[in-house]
Amino acid sequence: MIFEWTPTHISALIALWNEGLPTSAIGQRLGITKNAVVGKVHRLGLPKRGSPIKQKPRPAEVISLGALRPGMCSWPEGEPGTENFHFCGEPSISDKPYCLSHCERAYVKPSKERKTRAA
Repeated sequence: MIFEWTPTHISALIALWNEGLPTSAIGQRLGITKNAVVGKVHRLGLPKRGSPIKQKPRPAEVISLGALRPGMCSWPEGEPGTENFHFCGEPSISDKPYCLSHCERAYVKPSKERKTRAA
């Protein structure tokens, strides 16, 4: 059986697509296959939608002293001697041992206020 895409079918497809229905549900409502829906959506250039399959978040990589390499931020995280102690590991700024975020914390220029209080 050959399905003909009429303007009414196309309008219904676009409306159902914009509602966020899965391609299989759109196909059932229009009496066609899921693959026919996918093909027409592609040919019409409708906006892509994210996958409904949820990705598991990847655990952050723990950078130990042995895994620390040149060009990696060596800012210590956690309490030394504990299981959670590690290093940042983000790319470091040229000629500095830390990433941008940790350089902003490590290299603080004294303000005039601090100088006058110290004197």
